[in-house]
Amino acid sequence: MLTLSLDTALSAATAVVARDDRVLAVRCVEMARGHQEAIAVLTQAAMAEAGLAFAALDRIGVVVGPGSFTGLRVGIAFAKGLGLAWKTPLAGIGSLEALRASATGGRIAAAIDAGRGQVYLQTEGAPEQRPLEEALAVIARFRPDVIVGSAAALLADAARDARREARAFADPAALARLTLQASAPVEAPRPLYLRAPDARTLAERGVAR
Repeated sequence: MLTLSLDTALSAATAVVARDDRVLAVRCVEMARGHQEAIAVLTQAAMAEAGLAFAALDRIGVVVGPGSFTGLRVGIAFAKGLGLAWKTPLAGIGSLEALRASATGGRIAAAIDAGRGQVYLQTEGAPEQRPLEEALAVIARFRPDVIVGSAAALLADAARDARREARAFADPAALARLTLQASAPVEAPRPLYLRAPDARTLAERGVAR
């Protein structure tokens, strides 16, 4: 199976082309902003390096969050556009799931610093948002061998023996594996928001920007 995997959810723009579980080409640029301008260029470059036309793809995977609201919209919209143009099935990939797949070594917890004292966290169940104190308690109960993600250092006191991998974004090979393993490709992946965007939160509180 030929797959293209896209990630604009966190602090990088990534495009990876693979045949089954073998990566053919990767373009990955670390960035805090500018995903919209970068992802099409990176994707075209990866496809060219792999020597493939978009029509040859069997599946397109895209990271759906949690992560940057703008980044998620950019990646999902771009994947949808490719899927429509080339009639290619799509698959949604969780950013925490992708971080877990980027690490090895027993029990793995993925954690992203969501700011404002909040953590996006995934151990064995579904991804969730927790205040830092609650996230520390979850980690203490889970007793991971590895904590991976931008919040790894924040949770270190709850699992002092755990190895910390402060990855800011998922490994491209992990993205390719998850795209390949997706059990039910969908027509339109939806972003996974674990909290409301700041603008909506302010509006709901009646606060003018």
